Amino acid sequence: MSREVPAYDLDIFTPEAVRNAREVDDALREFAPAVRLHDGTVMIARHEHVTKGLLDWKTFSSASRPWHDPTSPRPEILLTDDPPRHTQTRKVIADALSPRALERVKGIFEERAKALLGRLRERGTVDAVGDVTQAYVFQVLPDILGLPEEGREHMHGFSEMVWATMGPPGELFDQAMQHDYSAVITWLETQCERSALDPAGIGETIYAASDTGQVTPDEAKLLLQTVLSAGADTTFITMANALRAWAMFPGEYEKLRADPKKVRAAFDESLRWDSPSRMAGRIATTDVEIDDILVPAGTRCGLMFAAANRDPRYWDAPDEYRLDRDNKHSLGWGYGVHGCVGRVLAQMEASALLGEIVGQVESIELAGPYEPWMTTVGHGPIRQPVKLKFA
Repeated sequence: MSREVPAYDLDIFTPEAVRNAREVDDALREFAPAVRLHDGTVMIARHEHVTKGLLDWKTFSSASRPWHDPTSPRPEILLTDDPPRHTQTRKVIADALSPRALERVKGIFEERAKALLGRLRERGTVDAVGDVTQAYVFQVLPDILGLPEEGREHMHGFSEMVWATMGPPGELFDQAMQHDYSAVITWLETQCERSALDPAGIGETIYAASDTGQVTPDEAKLLLQTVLSAGADTTFITMANALRAWAMFPGEYEKLRADPKKVRAAFDESLRWDSPSRMAGRIATTDVEIDDILVPAGTRCGLMFAAANRDPRYWDAPDEYRLDRDNKHSLGWGYGVHGCVGRVLAQMEASALLGEIVGQVESIELAGPYEPWMTTVGHGPIRQPVKLKFA
């Protein structure tokens, strides 16, 4: 006989919980297969159940996600719709970010990576985020999308705005809402207009779908803004985590330097080892049994990627970073119809920058404390000093 979802007393979204998100999320996973937070949201964190939830979009729908506010300042993301609408909009992005489409801008990724490493060579100790991975992504992503140079300093504010508004009300949400995002919103509205874009960029490819009626011009603009957000934060966080992992597991970095072709596998393991998104929001459309627990229809749920990617029921020594781990069933890219549509883009960014680092940097050492990104749903370092020893 099924039992009710057990209550979980700990608030997993306080500043202290966010600072210790790995331990907090892992403890929730071990408490029960599904737990109910104080606001009624049910969190599901074991690999088996998160995988099933991501694959079954009819049962775990994106139509009504926890804490979703359609009036928030961040753009509404069309890709979170359910099929058939999701399928139509996803195809526009998938075509624009296909391997064939991105091949023509591959040289931009590589040139920017070489130039960045050249600037870093004389510095020694740097911030793995602000000086390396974020600096790279915030330059190269607008470049390949065809955005003007003007106003790119708002990329950071855009990141904060998007992720701060994804989580529940609370101290961190209130702090974020005190910021004035008007300049960021103005930049998004003006610089993502079709007339402002370089016609040779990927952004124009997205807009071209409105010429054939696949989407409206307004939807094309929103999809461009979606790529600008989704293609930035999780990528630079995952790459920064790769640098952290290489410093913490120097033997694995030695293996990678001996076989640089494994850069993509190294990026994928970083995505599993410390996923940049704690969860995805869904709503249960029918009663669902999670082992012996009944989640009633209409319950808003969180499918917890990061905790599932460290579930010892599925992963051997999940806290270890292993270059040769089989990550076929890692949930860092999502799963099913809502799997990451920008996967090729992220891998191309990572292959260029991380590949250049592997080729030029002999060793990496942690040179200061890890400072967490203080958002409730996003997760990772916002600052991590490292010492790069160039070969």
